[in-house]
Amino acid sequence: MDLDRAELADFLRRCRARLEPADVGLTGGSRRRTPGLRREEVAQLAGASVDHYTRLEQSRGSRPSRQMLSALARALRLSRDERDHLFHLAGEEPPRDRHGPTQHVRPGLLMVLDRLHDAPAQVFSDRGEVLAQNAMAVALTGEARPGRNIIRDWFTDPAGRVCFPPEDHEAHSRTHVAQLRAVLAARPGDAPLGALVRELREGSEEFETLWTEHRVALRRAEHKRFLHPVVGLLDLECEVLLSAACGQSLVIHTARPGSEAYERLQLLRVVGVQEFGQRA
Repeated sequence: MDLDRAELADFLRRCRARLEPADVGLTGGSRRRTPGLRREEVAQLAGASVDHYTRLEQSRGSRPSRQMLSALARALRLSRDERDHLFHLAGEEPPRDRHGPTQHVRPGLLMVLDRLHDAPAQVFSDRGEVLAQNAMAVALTGEARPGRNIIRDWFTDPAGRVCFPPEDHEAHSRTHVAQLRAVLAARPGDAPLGALVRELREGSEEFETLWTEHRVALRRAEHKRFLHPVVGLLDLECEVLLSAACGQSLVIHTARPGSEAYERLQLLRVVGVQEFGQRA
């Protein structure tokens, strides 16, 4: 399949023009001369450089990767049919998800995510992939990470644990392994999931040890503690809303009003989100 640069550019421009900042959880800011999101806002939401996205809209630049196309589909709140159209214009076969749940987050779920202005929230696949996150989640974890797998990072990258107190690491490790155990048993034909488990069993002694214990548990509501370099320790309630049909979960972190954690979340909303805006 060939890349249709002109049609791809036109489709991106039109999708961007039909969205307002409030539609994607952003503030309107200064007065706008034209309707729709700015290019830099789409790039920020997709985790792309402004230059790269601008080149796509100008029918220039390199062919976008499949990961970038998926990120743009989420950023522009595309339906599944629109996502497939985007892939076709880029000369790529759309994801078919034959062996597992779809990685496409429904626009309705993204709309709920966008309206959670005062609570960190993220959408995960049951394989551990970050599919979408709001600005508060980025402020809490310190990075925008659509497409990354938190379970792989947990066992292979020390940076994947810095947000959590060391005394909680063992419990998180057990939760991650038990989650993968349950999902793999339910979907033994899920090739990406099987490959992830093999990779972690071979690359992480800790993962292999826990895997052999054969504990099984899907992610549920729980307490979770985070270490933030500015606001300190946050002891939060973790609410998990499951969408079994598509193998996705919306994870929301909240604190009881009046509690110390609630006050720190309010501070994070002011300080952390501003810092993210300055980095983007």
